[in-house]
Amino acid sequence: MKNTCQGGNARHDNGVLETVPLSESSGRHTPQTDTHRRGGKSFFVFLEGVKAALTADAAFAGGWYRSKPETGLRAMARVYAGWGFSQAFYRQQLDIRTLGYSSLEDFLVAFWEGFFLPEDANNLLTMLSTWQNGDISANELYGGDFVKALGAIKAKAFVMPGRTDLYFPPEDSEFEVAHMPNAQLVPIESVWGHFAGGPGTNPVDVSFIDARLKELLAS
Repeated sequence: MKNTCQGGNARHDNGVLETVPLSESSGRHTPQTDTHRRGGKSFFVFLEGVKAALTADAAFAGGWYRSKPETGLRAMARVYAGWGFSQAFYRQQLDIRTLGYSSLEDFLVAFWEGFFLPEDANNLLTMLSTWQNGDISANELYGGDFVKALGAIKAKAFVMPGRTDLYFPPEDSEFEVAHMPNAQLVPIESVWGHFAGGPGTNPVDVSFIDARLKELLAS
């Protein structure tokens, strides 16, 4: 079995042979995160800002909205815009030069607001809560022992964070890889932030990921 989910790998380690987590984390994002998982707290705080932007819309009505809280969704999109891509992405104007938007404002409206406006606000908040509380060790098998849960992932793994990913920086993955017995850290050297390797974005990143997948599967 091939798998890209570290949670599944920790729970069912004997059934997973290879795994390639891309631009993700194995959890521990709560405010009580261990001190060695500094990125966990920063990600939690980031999502608190996203939630605040959405729920500040009066139309949200505490989650009992009668119509779409459009202002909140637009605000949420613009908070995300500062995190989804790296500083270098914007500095190099890749939103215009590569993705073809006419201006930064066009990118914010068409790409970011266009992504969030069709979504249901409460569904988005549920997703954010899942991210904030996800933890592969929060179960009866590991009893909150995060290192033990990582050590149970026996699959060969290429853990591939984006070098400039502001959500899940390589420093977080370094800790995880250090406690996974058959894992190798393979950063995606990209200025595309969390979108490194995303389909339809940067073909250079996609080619790099494809090559590493072939390498892992051939090993």
